[in-house]
Amino acid sequence: MKNSIVFILGLCFIVISCGNDQKVKEEVQKINVNVKVLRFDRDFAEAGPLDIPVLKNAYPYLFPAQYPDSVWEAKLKDTLQVELLYEVGQVFPNFDKETHDLELFFKHVKFYFPNIDIPTVVTITSDVDYNNRVILADSLLIIGLDNYLGRDHKFYGGIQKYISFSLDRDYVVTDVASAFAKKVNPSPSDRTFLSQLVYYGKELYLKDKLLPLETDAKKIGYSQEELDWAKANEEMIWRYFIERELLYSTDTKLAIRFLDQAPFSKFQLELDNESPGRIGRFIGWKIIRSFMEKNDVTLQQLLSLPAEEVFKRSKYKPSK
Repeated sequence: MKNSIVFILGLCFIVISCGNDQKVKEEVQKINVNVKVLRFDRDFAEAGPLDIPVLKNAYPYLFPAQYPDSVWEAKLKDTLQVELLYEVGQVFPNFDKETHDLELFFKHVKFYFPNIDIPTVVTITSDVDYNNRVILADSLLIIGLDNYLGRDHKFYGGIQKYISFSLDRDYVVTDVASAFAKKVNPSPSDRTFLSQLVYYGKELYLKDKLLPLETDAKKIGYSQEELDWAKANEEMIWRYFIERELLYSTDTKLAIRFLDQAPFSKFQLELDNESPGRIGRFIGWKIIRSFMEKNDVTLQQLLSLPAEEVFKRSKYKPSK
């Protein structure tokens, strides 16, 4: 009898959840969003020395005042820059798919954050500055397309695999979502490991809502095999955190071990090489999902809640 009640309640939750998702989808489709894209990378690739003043007038924010025109004229002729622009042109002869995906993303942004203004998108090359592949300012979204040429591209030969894995055009919009999350998701109020887990969990939950068509693996930047490992070992990971009393620790090394981008997480056990990096973010994501299943709060309310309150109200228990 008890199992039957649990089953019925679970079924009701699924039906309600699917109904809400469908309602959101319908409302999002009604929102009108027009993403303006400026292809500076193409404009610069096709420019000559006499075009520099024109480009400076069109894109003043990309031309620091301390550099004379001769610097940009030399860059036009630089063989590495010419090759970089050529390769970007091969992978991105147009930006149509990304524009469509960005419009859908910003429709969801406007649904959940109606006061947010849609930025102008500017595509550039950045000398493969993969740490700053997306820059979101108030009115500008700058995307370094040379960071998305494909994980096996020759330009990435000297980059470690765990980094080059996401240097692919499939990750453009998820990186934009990460940049947006940093704008609306307040930084942790304290230095505890729990606060950081919750912070990154909120970022990933934002992706759940703003990128509903993306896979969980792509949201977190894992391969499907890495995500499967995280799911299969969730209970073990959580037990490790609890038994070693890590949640309220302020040890800065915990971020390096479990939150930062890395080839694997550092439990200091034999299983390290099997684990994906940033496993703490995965646990934080599970905490936030548990919280949102059990609490009737808006997305913006979630972002304003302190980590301790979120954790307690989540009643999180790892999947077995």
